[in-house]
Amino acid sequence: MTYAIIVVLIIGLVLIARRSQKGIEQMTTTELNGRLNESHIQLVDVRTKGEFKGRKIKKAKNIPLNELGKNLNHLRKDELVIVICQSGMRSRKAAAMLKKAGFNNVANVKGGMNAWND
Repeated sequence: MTYAIIVVLIIGLVLIARRSQKGIEQMTTTELNGRLNESHIQLVDVRTKGEFKGRKIKKAKNIPLNELGKNLNHLRKDELVIVICQSGMRSRKAAAMLKKAGFNNVANVKGGMNAWND
């Protein structure tokens, strides 16, 4: 009985996680690198200001995850918003937040800056 409850809970959590990522493109760092010269993209780095100072992608705009909600007006809803962080976890949350706020073209960079090769 306990085993069945645990299995049901795990399946439920997986389904909830999948639903929150619906409509969010998952992009590799190689794909990101190929799109950096496009003028109609917005690259948002949601790491802390301290993390951003250390190593960053030139075109990225730093809006830490905890400040994203109050800075949505700095982003254009009609253009692709690509979100990156250190490992891909915070950017996944940020991408879901953007989708919920009405941004229809959102991508999360898998692996984040850990996977980025200059």
